[in-house]
Amino acid sequence: MTTRRLLITFTGLAVAFSALGQLKSMRDVAMDSALTSHKLIYFGKGEEPPRDSVSNLIRQFYENQFHHFSDPLAPYFLFLSKDSKLAMGMGGCVRMRAYYDWGGSIPSPGFAPYLIPMTKDPTRDRYFGTTPSGTALFFRVIGTNKKIGNYQIYIEANFNGYQARDFRLKKAYATINDWTIGYANSTFSDPQALPPVIDASGPNAKMSATSVLVRWMHNLPKGFTIAASVETPDESIEVIADKTAKSSQYIPDVAVFAQWGFNTSDHIRLSAICRSLTYRDLLTQKNRITPGWGVQLSSLWSPIPQLTLYGTVNGGAGYASMGGDWLMGNYDLVEDQKHPGHLYAPYVVGGYAGVQYNITPSIFISGTFGGTRYCPRFKLQPDAYKEGLYMAANVYWYLTPRISCGAEIDLGRRQNGNGDTRWARRLNAFAQFSF
Repeated sequence: MTTRRLLITFTGLAVAFSALGQLKSMRDVAMDSALTSHKLIYFGKGEEPPRDSVSNLIRQFYENQFHHFSDPLAPYFLFLSKDSKLAMGMGGCVRMRAYYDWGGSIPSPGFAPYLIPMTKDPTRDRYFGTTPSGTALFFRVIGTNKKIGNYQIYIEANFNGYQARDFRLKKAYATINDWTIGYANSTFSDPQALPPVIDASGPNAKMSATSVLVRWMHNLPKGFTIAASVETPDESIEVIADKTAKSSQYIPDVAVFAQWGFNTSDHIRLSAICRSLTYRDLLTQKNRITPGWGVQLSSLWSPIPQLTLYGTVNGGAGYASMGGDWLMGNYDLVEDQKHPGHLYAPYVVGGYAGVQYNITPSIFISGTFGGTRYCPRFKLQPDAYKEGLYMAANVYWYLTPRISCGAEIDLGRRQNGNGDTRWARRLNAFAQFSF
């Protein structure tokens, strides 16, 4: 009898939990409100298209497997053809951040634990800074053609260059049906699974690489999606005087992912990347190739409408230049201390978890905890980076679907090879206007 009752109870809880999971999350409710905040301009002959056709066309501006929380919304002004086969718009966002460090400042607008100074500097004990980093402009065309099917063209540039004031290309790609070619997010990344943070850098284990690539991505039944791409490599290797040197790269990276999507926008994704890292052995006057690889498991899930959970864990060897704290150093290939003139790919591992709770569809609080660890074969130098921790807690408020502001506190720690640690603290505030 006890076993039967437990079975009935478990079944009831499973059914109830499944029903809750089918409810639309407040995150999606907020997106729906953004979908209605457009000024539509029609062109072409005929009557205006049905509202359902218009909504479906606009929704394609938001449906992107690689869309990040902080990316600009669809343009406020949209040009639509009256046959519902073409939509285009130019938009962007103006984003301003202010930050305040105390007890030792990080010399960067982004809060990266790797950059935490390990010695006190009385000239930089406190620091107040501002940055327009993330301010962006973009142009997108989405259409349908009888011969080639569905297509889109996307170009985005933002102010993330020198002192965050240089206007630089961020993305530029074209998609025809399942194929994408151009400068886009790596298939190894999962921007949707990144928790919302005000800090410009974000969790120190995030994979954020962008490269010129050719990608095939196909939707399967029951919410499954698969993708594969060849990508232009960008390696970061250690150069040892008179022993090793960089050499030209001629083998593209290969990245894949398999994803299961459920509810409205939740998913779980498994990604992998394979790399061939090249360098020059100066002692033997030979070019050498060392394999690199990485795997990542990431997810975005809303078990109840008010709650959204984010999570990612990744690991491997030779993929460090794909993002996170490791971008600050040369960790794809490092010196093999037992074999002079040789380099090897050290292991690295990282991950983060985030939680978001919507008080209303327009107000939410969130928290993120993450970390990275460098795991070489040989003993680290005393002042070498070994481990970084990243923590953030914030509150966001959407005054309108296109105007938002927020505040955040960041806490980070760096640990070196000799065990020395140093903490850093930062207060962030931001305001953003999308158009």
